[in-house]
Amino acid sequence: MSGPRPVVLSGPSGAGKSTLMKRLMKDHEGVFGFSVSHYHFSTRDIVQEGIDNGEFIESAEFSGNLYGTSKAAIQDVQAKNLICILDVDIQGVRRIKETDLNPIYISIQPPSMEILEKRLRERLTETEESLQKRLEAARIDMELSKEPGVFDVVIINDDLERAYEELKDILNDVSKTYTVKVLSM
Repeated sequence: MSGPRPVVLSGPSGAGKSTLMKRLMKDHEGVFGFSVSHYHFSTRDIVQEGIDNGEFIESAEFSGNLYGTSKAAIQDVQAKNLICILDVDIQGVRRIKETDLNPIYISIQPPSMEILEKRLRERLTETEESLQKRLEAARIDMELSKEPGVFDVVIINDDLERAYEELKDILNDVSKTYTVKVLSM
């Protein structure tokens, strides 16, 4: 795939990934493009057929639904000369590593399980059962993020401003490859 090198953001729910990504997209409009999951636009059969035909770089089934990122979705972002950001779980990271995409892998992690649980509880969006499932998934994610070679960078989001600056610095290094300094604000 040609165009700016994509960025894979991963981390448990509640780590601050979406907050950082939304701020980045708002502060640097016209620099980043977000790869949209095909689940929102396709039937299960169409998504499954695309997966079977190798049209997706990653896919997962969650709560009976298929989700995935197609090669075409990434190419659409790259064709606009934008840095494509993919928000995927740890299984998605592993699947992408099996492709030729060659992104920068960044993990956004909470400072501790206790702080993560507090953040998730403060959202008031979870039942106790769903909260426990998210926390278990987060424990696994946090352990896997420590494995050598899984991520290029791990950002511990203990302070949102510091984490945002760290993310911008990393992405500025990525963007230098493409002759424009995109984050020099």
